[in-house]
Amino acid sequence: MTGKLHASWQEHLGKELNAPYMLELKKFLAAELKKKKIIYPHGRDIFNAFNLTPLDQVKVVIIGQDPYHGPGQAHGLCFSVLPGVPIPPSLVNIYKEIASEFKTTMPSHGCLVDWARQGVLLLNTTLTVEQHQAMSHAGKGWEQFTDYVVEILNSTRQNLVFFLWGSHAQKKAQNVDRKKHLVLTAPHPSPLSAYRGFLGCGHFQKANQYLTDHGQTAINWVL
Repeated sequence: MTGKLHASWQEHLGKELNAPYMLELKKFLAAELKKKKIIYPHGRDIFNAFNLTPLDQVKVVIIGQDPYHGPGQAHGLCFSVLPGVPIPPSLVNIYKEIASEFKTTMPSHGCLVDWARQGVLLLNTTLTVEQHQAMSHAGKGWEQFTDYVVEILNSTRQNLVFFLWGSHAQKKAQNVDRKKHLVLTAPHPSPLSAYRGFLGCGHFQKANQYLTDHGQTAINWVL
């Protein structure tokens, strides 16, 4: 974990990073690297979501599961890949929904840094993964850390929009106060489930309407 947290997050997460379970997680990651295992994303990118989207600037929260596990894909933002990397299937469906809602064309890349800089926290539940081994770092401590992140967002902020796509994200944020925040749920955008209600959900326009209704600027979802 060579990346450092933005000061706005450090204030709330600094002690958590030194909690016993996090120290055990650091030992696990160090041991895996000593075994010459390839871990994604690179250490400097693990906290990218937090550094690109300071706590006081968060408007929308999108919850993913674990990072992409192919070479060159993961860079610390859920659903996002760096320019030049083929767009993953779930992100293709996200783009299809945006294109439908805003009557526009689909982007040629899968990099969501622009969203992050506008206030969209692209949070994975697990922040590292072994190459070609999906969910390989599940149950090692990341879930407890990101549960705490969701709790901080819920308790310290007002009028956030949570996109909860699929049962995993919905369970992760089940305690979010719906009187303080807008919670939008739909099936996961994966090709296996997107046709069950993700496509046509209207979430991106609903989020922008809620933000403007509460005195915030809308997100430009069109990349």
